[in-house]
Amino acid sequence: MSQSLSTDVLIIGGGIAGLWLNARLRRLGYSTLLVERGSLGGEQSIKSQGIIHGGAKYALHGALTGASEAIADMPRRWREALSGNGELDLSGVRLLSEAHYLWSPGTLAGNLTSFFASKAVRGRVDQVKGEQLPPALQDRKFKGKVYRLAELVLDVPSLITRMAELAGDGLLAAQDIQPLRDGTQLSGLRIDGREIRAQRVVLSAGAGNAQLLATLGIEQPKQQLRPLHMVLAKGPALKPLYAHCLGGGPKPRVTVTTHPAADGQWVWYLGGDLAEADGVARDEASQIKTAQQELAELLPWVDQSTTRWATLRVDRAEPAQSGLVRPDNAFLAEDGPLLVGWPTKLALSPDFADRVLAALQRDNIQPGNHPALPPLPRPAVAQPAWETLLP
Repeated sequence: MSQSLSTDVLIIGGGIAGLWLNARLRRLGYSTLLVERGSLGGEQSIKSQGIIHGGAKYALHGALTGASEAIADMPRRWREALSGNGELDLSGVRLLSEAHYLWSPGTLAGNLTSFFASKAVRGRVDQVKGEQLPPALQDRKFKGKVYRLAELVLDVPSLITRMAELAGDGLLAAQDIQPLRDGTQLSGLRIDGREIRAQRVVLSAGAGNAQLLATLGIEQPKQQLRPLHMVLAKGPALKPLYAHCLGGGPKPRVTVTTHPAADGQWVWYLGGDLAEADGVARDEASQIKTAQQELAELLPWVDQSTTRWATLRVDRAEPAQSGLVRPDNAFLAEDGPLLVGWPTKLALSPDFADRVLAALQRDNIQPGNHPALPPLPRPAVAQPAWETLLP
């Protein structure tokens, strides 16, 4: 006989978006159950750079874009949560850097004029010099300019661990997910033989949403994947750096974040334009060589002789957009009791939760009375890629 469970909201997908939504709902009194096929945060979340963007990245050449406006309030909301005084209590999550930086090589310093004319960055940017510079840029050979952005960088593994704690007993590791219907109406899901009924079902599984929608026989919304080819560098000569390096185009030439490895060394995780179109087309060896050349040109004082390298391919899952452009906001679509969404960026996870909560409130979905959940198999927390690729 199959096990029958009930809950207010059944969430499929244990990345940061699903975990944030789960914690918000629980704090508001809803009963929830979050299902994860792999490890918590094991796809896009653990592969992110942990930057809580405030919009500056999207206004590098003075254009006040929809993306820069939509994301502008995210650092404040995350900071409040990290202090324990926000919509979630994320106190205890490791903060890698209180700020992210914009770093302009000496030859490109003049390109910052339009950036600082943008309304998106007024009052949120300060130039830093000398001892205020990030440790990796405190070298006499450095000739560029550095500006402190009102953004922050989180240690994603500790964030996932804390959000798993906030989930309490409401996590389920499972593989087989099938629709559960009353007539033609979706009433829940059959998960590894368990019949789980819910007032609403939310798909927040990133790239996994496409397969889930196919299983449910639903054609919309469509999904797009935008690939990245990230680079990892690890070695004793690397010092902390959290910065976008300004290039000649609208995107950062390279974005560097620094992460602690289990053995005490620092790992540089490199994204930006380096990891996009041309980088995606390169094989691992060519991508590493390009990264080495970029760092040798931009940071010639950094000794690469003892640095070890690897690359990581990442597919960013998003709702399909014309021309594969990046959506400005978190996205949510509805099909009766089914809600399907993508946060589009880690920083926009609170926006994704807002959209789900607005849908629940509109439909007058209130917390119900459900039996306590029995002991359930619990998914593990994902480990960062550098622990396996660069042990």
